[in-house]
Amino acid sequence: MAPVWTNWSGGQQCRLTATVRPLDDSGVSAVVRRAAERGQTVRPVGAGHSFSALTVTDGVHVDLSAFRGVTASGGDPARPTVRVRAGTTLGELHDELATRGLALDAPLELAAPTVGGALAVGMHGSGPSRGSLSAAVARLRLVDGRGRLRDVAAADLDAARTSLGALGVVLEAELAVVPAGRVRVTREPRPVEEVLRSDFWSAHPVVEAAVFPSASTALTRWADPLTDAADDEDDGEEEAGERSLGVTVAGATGRTALGGAVVVERALPRLVPRFNRAVSRLARTVSASGPMHRVLSSPPAVRYEQTEWALPRAGLAAAARELLAALADDHLEVGLPVRLRVGAPESGWLHPAHDRATAWVAVRVPRHTDHGPVLERAWRVLRAHGGRPHWASRSDWTVEDTVAAYPRYPDFCRVRDDYDPDRVFTTPPLAAVLGD
Repeated sequence: MAPVWTNWSGGQQCRLTATVRPLDDSGVSAVVRRAAERGQTVRPVGAGHSFSALTVTDGVHVDLSAFRGVTASGGDPARPTVRVRAGTTLGELHDELATRGLALDAPLELAAPTVGGALAVGMHGSGPSRGSLSAAVARLRLVDGRGRLRDVAAADLDAARTSLGALGVVLEAELAVVPAGRVRVTREPRPVEEVLRSDFWSAHPVVEAAVFPSASTALTRWADPLTDAADDEDDGEEEAGERSLGVTVAGATGRTALGGAVVVERALPRLVPRFNRAVSRLARTVSASGPMHRVLSSPPAVRYEQTEWALPRAGLAAAARELLAALADDHLEVGLPVRLRVGAPESGWLHPAHDRATAWVAVRVPRHTDHGPVLERAWRVLRAHGGRPHWASRSDWTVEDTVAAYPRYPDFCRVRDDYDPDRVFTTPPLAAVLGD
């Protein structure tokens, strides 16, 4: 019987021809050539943390779990870089960089996704002047649709840095990194109207918020660089040592509160808004200091389905108000808050933040809950405010939408024709958003 693949949320499944785990570059090339000869499609698969159907295929999955580790570091001392294999998880990359006194500039909080998967969909953190992991790409090596090992040409890099896996199987990336440092992260309740003002998002290099539709208080989180002198100061807040402070874990009791909200939702859905408001009121200010990747780390407390959209940053307040009101008025509030983040403009031709300062709005629904009505309502609101969906999330996006929203789409198609002329990497879900 053919193997069955299921993503992290359990919402995407497919029955595969095979899952292949090559051990070296030539092995990946052989997998792609063999599949092409047999008329099969090939999709690289990472940790399966994406909510979209981009990895769904009845063909072949290429598992790069043997392609792990940082292989080299270099670059100019003022602009260091590292070369990392695509199957390396973000947690492994963070730890390896720390041993070298380095760090990613993008504050990525999940440890499980792989470097290749995170690049393919444009995985991001939150900061007004910080880009995504894709923005850090200096060079890429991949196997194209004819099984050829290629170093991506400089002229094609903006097509490849966020490619949805349409150009090939990425084997290794050279990433720009920064010297490691310590930060102080603060989690604090703030009035929602204060959070929706533009000055809130420009006050710190890393900043985000989580909001329940019926609550007047948001849970916010921000990070500031920490000097050695500041590290020794007592700022009067409740201070923790090196530990993580998640922003989506709402309430004073953290993961327990979030789990309780989900339990309430399943048993007594009418009580969810009341419970969420109570949790928001009980939230308290806490802070912690340490390396950014550790203090910002926020493993999910529950599994969920998600839609996330990239909006023009100037439109965040209007879009968020309309979305929160729609979810509350339509009795669609769930036990997970709406998450708000920001990001810098991106050069990647298919990155959702391409060429504009961006606000990210994520709506999540716990697994085993009917997510359709909530996500569909979010799609209508966020699309109307100029949103582009995150490629890893659920959406109703079509190829016509892609053509209209991405001015460099024709250039991407030109590169795609070069790297995968026979569409070995194209499946129906990919064709639905990129075309055949």
